[in-house]
Amino acid sequence: MWTLPEATEVAKPNERRGKEAELVGQKQDFRDTLQALDTHNAVQTLDKTIANLETELSAARTLQESFLNGSPVSQEYKASESTGRRKYLMVIGINTAFSSREKRKKLEEEKGIIIRFVIGHSAISGGIVDRAIAAEDRKHGDFMRLDHVEGYLELSGKTKTYFATAVALWDANFYVKVDDDVHVNIATLGQILSKHISRPRVYTGCMKSGPVLSDKEVRYYEPEHWKFGDKYFRHATGQLYAISKDLATYISVNKHVLHKYVNEDVSLGAWFIGLDVEHIDDRRLCCGTPPDCEWKAQAGNTCAASFDWRCSGICNTVENIQGVHNKCGESEKALWTASF
Repeated sequence: MWTLPEATEVAKPNERRGKEAELVGQKQDFRDTLQALDTHNAVQTLDKTIANLETELSAARTLQESFLNGSPVSQEYKASESTGRRKYLMVIGINTAFSSREKRKKLEEEKGIIIRFVIGHSAISGGIVDRAIAAEDRKHGDFMRLDHVEGYLELSGKTKTYFATAVALWDANFYVKVDDDVHVNIATLGQILSKHISRPRVYTGCMKSGPVLSDKEVRYYEPEHWKFGDKYFRHATGQLYAISKDLATYISVNKHVLHKYVNEDVSLGAWFIGLDVEHIDDRRLCCGTPPDCEWKAQAGNTCAASFDWRCSGICNTVENIQGVHNKCGESEKALWTASF
């Protein structure tokens, strides 16, 4: 006897069609997700390509300006043009001046490492001090000559030119500026910075703030003090700081519109105000000279940089830097055994 099917049995084809439609919808959602991811990745790749092109364009402009102004062309740039750009962990520029030859020589002899000493030219280009630097550079090959007129009140301009030139010459994760009267442990510095490689916009140093220097009679007087109010914003002290490639590129691309204040560390901090920058305060970058850095080294917490705050560097550097190194320096094998 033929009987009518149950309602649930009749509904099964519709149920199957519903499930099929649901699966089709899920597949479409998955395709849409993949397409969105592809689009996102494509945008990221495009952004990176544009950033690289901006860096190359800025580098070309920097070098063109050097050509037009008659500045010497770095041997590193000539080499990079012929062999291609290698990736470095960090570029260390030691800020030096025409009066600091003894300190440069002592650092080179005692550390045994070729370092780039950053220097511009005198107001009278080609004068006796320029010729002396050129002779020293021919002998040691450790200078980075800038298209910049040397002068104490021109340190902000020098800092800007240094980063723009360095990012044009070397493809590095970090660009470091250090004064020539500061003791630096290179391996320790490298280990500190290597932990931040995955972060795109890093600005690290010993962050500080304090009263704005509005008295004309004091050192580091800031003529534009009224812009800051009563206190400076937080910024890295000028003895040593490091910035990642993206920030060095930003300075290079925008160097003609970045305002220069008298104090270069204030200028650098001001350039990053309003940007999506990660400020990292690391006190290992500003230890005191012995006994401070000595005690920390004995405790296994080696300092990356040491100096005397009262002198804004190591007091009587030529006479004292060897003693600081003996008590606070990392082992001779540290640099070669370090894993960055």
